[in-house]
Amino acid sequence: MPKMKTHRASAKRFKKTAKGGFKSASAYTSHRFHGKTKKQRRQLRGTRMMNKATIKKYAKLLSTL
Repeated sequence: MPKMKTHRASAKRFKKTAKGGFKSASAYTSHRFHGKTKKQRRQLRGTRMMNKATIKKYAKLLSTL
């Protein structure tokens, strides 16, 4: 059986942390900032930890299980 390939789009968007979690950039940050408050824009900066419910699915895409 062939090796499982890494899903390249996911590999570019998500990084695995040392404890096994995943971090990624926030959604809703590409355009239309005039409709968002300053607080929303400030909180959308940086990275976020991925939801625990979806970690298993993305770990499989990244071949890290």
